[in-house]
Amino acid sequence: MTGVLGIHHVTAIASDPQKNLDFYVGLLGLRLVEAHREFRRSGDYHLYFGDEVGTSGKHHDFFPWPGARPGRQGTGQVAVTAFAVLPRALGFLGRAVGASRNTV
Repeated sequence: MTGVLGIHHVTAIASDPQKNLDFYVGLLGLRLVEAHREFRRSGDYHLYFGDEVGTSGKHHDFFPWPGARPGRQGTGQVAVTAFAVLPRALGFLGRAVGASRNTV
């Protein structure tokens, strides 16, 4: 058996789809790579955010479930995700976050 070589994507739940889109596309500048109905799960939408070309391993995706309550971390689940930022972009990103209505 081989070891894990990386992650394809991380999936999370967004209680407000518009705020989710505004944050990841509008503030962080990610691309909405794909938005489609997930037919295996009663028709829920699935939003995929990623880099400008949709590179595998750089996806962060969400099931937008309006009004969802905050969850609890279970055994083996991811509780926090982070993005690497180039040092030269920190000033811009700091100003953008400060000027936005988003909480980080």
